[in-house]
Amino acid sequence: MAASFETYQKRRLRSSYISVVISISMVLFMVGIFGLLVINTKKGSDIIKEKVTLSLFLKNSASQESIKKLQKDLEKSTYTKSVSYINKSDAAKELADATGEDFVEFLGYNPLQNAINLRLKAAFVTTERVDSLATILKQISSVDDVNYDKPLIKMLTNNLSKISFWILVLSVFFTLISILIINSSIRLSIYSKRFTIKTMQMAGATKDFIRRPFILQSIKLGLIGAFIANFGLSISIYYINKNLPILNLLDDKFLLFLLYLGIFALSVFMSWISTFFAAQRFLNLRTNDIY
Repeated sequence: MAASFETYQKRRLRSSYISVVISISMVLFMVGIFGLLVINTKKGSDIIKEKVTLSLFLKNSASQESIKKLQKDLEKSTYTKSVSYINKSDAAKELADATGEDFVEFLGYNPLQNAINLRLKAAFVTTERVDSLATILKQISSVDDVNYDKPLIKMLTNNLSKISFWILVLSVFFTLISILIINSSIRLSIYSKRFTIKTMQMAGATKDFIRRPFILQSIKLGLIGAFIANFGLSISIYYINKNLPILNLLDDKFLLFLLYLGIFALSVFMSWISTFFAAQRFLNLRTNDIY
């Protein structure tokens, strides 16, 4: 009979451990997904911003030497993502193909201008910075005018800022929920051992001595849960990167390392703090109150 009861207790304890590990791994996986979302929100935002183009229309009097010098100067600039030169003859041909009309033959001359298309680094794509840069570029002797879509830039910066803000808020919110779920799972696990805790205390064991094995066990379960969560996150990253290669998820290896490390750190911290306070609660209860 005693052996049967002991087997039952072991099975119940094992079941408790499994439920704690599953709870921790699931919530940490969600935290990892939201962390990945936060990391790649900026990357996605940067990809969109770096599609914005400034067109520098060149004066007809500008020599090829001055144009090449301007290109080199732009390529060396800290704000430049890419530079491309558009010959007015090529531009006229592209426009004629697009419209189906040869306007050069109709007009008798090519009204277009040679141009340099300048794409900026994401950090410089704000309304204020682009306006300031356009003003400086217009002062270059070989530049006739600078054209860019100001309403588009304003809309991009405003909308992307809002999206980034709400994703960050949601990530913090779900992280807090995850912490509460981990805390609840561990508290239930400790609750099932409240009689053991009280028996050890009545036998003269100190609070630190009683708490220590519970904390170590919880940290072990937390690490197992974090490992499972990171394994699931790795599979998700692999499939996302395979189907959406434009995101280049594997490029930011350092940030991914910090994300994985953060998941392990969160699991250890939450396992430790939850177990400490849960065990402390039962240690402070009177014997009659544990029923």
